[in-house]
Amino acid sequence: MARMPPATVEVGAAVVHALIRDQRPDLADRSLVRVANGWDNATFRLGDDLAVRLPRRNEAVPLIVHEQLCLPGIARRSPVPIPVPVHAGRPAPDFPWPWSIVRWVPGTAALDRRPADRAPAVDGLAAFLKALHVPAAAGVPVNPLRGVPLPDRDATVMARLADGKRYRQAAELEALWAQACAAPAWDGPAMMLHGDLHPANILLAAEGSLAGVIDFGDVGAGDPAVDLAVGWLMFDAGTRQRFIRAFGSSVDRDTWARARGWALILSTAMLSNSDDNPPMFSVGEFGLRQVLGR
Repeated sequence: MARMPPATVEVGAAVVHALIRDQRPDLADRSLVRVANGWDNATFRLGDDLAVRLPRRNEAVPLIVHEQLCLPGIARRSPVPIPVPVHAGRPAPDFPWPWSIVRWVPGTAALDRRPADRAPAVDGLAAFLKALHVPAAAGVPVNPLRGVPLPDRDATVMARLADGKRYRQAAELEALWAQACAAPAWDGPAMMLHGDLHPANILLAAEGSLAGVIDFGDVGAGDPAVDLAVGWLMFDAGTRQRFIRAFGSSVDRDTWARARGWALILSTAMLSNSDDNPPMFSVGEFGLRQVLGR
């Protein structure tokens, strides 16, 4: 069974309370509730309007630092709320890594809504991505797993598709993957990227419009096609066409071809590594059906 990566450090509420008492005593009397334990970070809600994000494994430590570097600038451009840091936490005896206190972004995860009920988010999500995708400033890191040329990910994708029991459509997926890799590579400036845009990281208001975007652990610079893959992970075919049309001529056909390839990468990542996380497994199943046009 393929599982989520194990934690190097399991973080409990007592440790988080101690960090806050030491570094932000003005917030020490707030309630603290664990709300997420993802692949890379543990997240606790702090009172009504803040959250605490802490890495849970070594590989995630640079990602917290990248968020602290990049999110203030993105927040100034974003048309919707994002979890902008308000405190950059220091390592301590009970916790060896940097950590953050960020703004809490209210809303319901799109993951918890039926695909048909996500359609009102089309225009807002397109507007968010248009605001996000600007040339990256000097010093913004390139994520080696996201936003790179598709052929760089070929060995990983082919290794996943070799699991015939899990991917009974492997031959069809290999053909789609080859088609995506054949699209011309991104030749523009490295653009700012979210890097992990899927229904668990997209928040919706009650009526289904976009309320916010969270979890920027993979923020960095590269090919914007990786973020446009959300069209396959989030929407059914009809709604995805609305999403594509919302960008007009600002996104060309080759970029959409690469975006479909990124949707295949992200969907197979979830399907191959989330047997112990049914919600994420379901995102991978939906995304792969959309990539296959089913």
